[in-house]
Amino acid sequence: MRRKKLFSFLTLLMAVFMLSACKSESIADKDVLEMSKDSDEIIWGVKNDTRLFGLMDIASGEVKGFDIDIAKAITEKILGRDGHPTFVEVTSKTRIPLLKNGNINAIIATMTISEERKKEVDFSDVYFDAGQSLLVKKGSPIKDVDSIKPGTTVLAVKGSTSTENIRKHSPKANVLELENYAEAFTALQAGQGEVMTTDNAILLGMASENSNYELVGGTFTNEPYGVAVDKNQKNFLHAINKALKEMHEDGTYDEIYEKWFPNDDEGRVYE
Repeated sequence: MRRKKLFSFLTLLMAVFMLSACKSESIADKDVLEMSKDSDEIIWGVKNDTRLFGLMDIASGEVKGFDIDIAKAITEKILGRDGHPTFVEVTSKTRIPLLKNGNINAIIATMTISEERKKEVDFSDVYFDAGQSLLVKKGSPIKDVDSIKPGTTVLAVKGSTSTENIRKHSPKANVLELENYAEAFTALQAGQGEVMTTDNAILLGMASENSNYELVGGTFTNEPYGVAVDKNQKNFLHAINKALKEMHEDGTYDEIYEKWFPNDDEGRVYE
C-alpha cells in the first residue's frame, strides 16, 4: 500500500512538473508582436515612483511621465489608434522576472542598457541618454564621486546598475540598498545616508521636489536607457525600433521630450 501511495505521489509530482515546464515553454515560444496585435494591447512594465519618468498621480489614479508617454506613442505606432497600452508597476528588482514570467510584454522603466542585462533580455535603440550622478543636501562636503570618504553611507536602489557603479568608484563607501527611489530619497531626507546615487535625470526630479537638495559632480558614467523585451522576440523588437525611428522623423519624440525636460537637452537622443 505504501508503495502504491508513493508511486501515485511521484506520478502526480511528475505531472505537475511537466505542466509547469510546458507553461514556461509556451510563454517563451509565443510571438509577443502577434499576441499584441490580436489583443490590441501592449503590457508595459513601468516605474510608479520616479518623478519625470513614471510617477503615480494620486488625483487621477494614473501613472505619468516621459517613459509613459514614449510607451503610449510606441503602442500607437505599432497597433494604431485603437491600440491600448496597459501599465504594470515594476521596480529595478522585479522588472526582468516579470518580463520572463510573461506578466509584461516590455520594460520601459529607466532601464540602463548593459552587457550583463543583455544576457537576459534584448534592448531597443537608445531612447534617453542618462548618466549617473549624486544627490546631496545643500552644503554637503561631498562635491563629486572622488570626495566620498571611506565609511560614507551611499543610498542606492536594489538591482540597479547605479549600485554596481558606486561600488566600483567608491569601494570603501557603505552602500545601503533600498527597494525603490522613493524609499531611497526618504532615507536621504531622514539622515540615513549622506548621499544618494542614481541616474541624473531621476535625481533632477527629486531635487525639483525639495529645494534643500542638489546634484553635484556632474555625471561619472554613461547610462543610456532602452526598452527591454524578452529574448527571441526579434519581430517585436524590430517593431519597437521602427516606431522609435518614426517618432524621431515626425517630431513625436521631440514633443514628448520637451514636455518633460523643457530646459535640459542632456538626455535627448538625436537620429
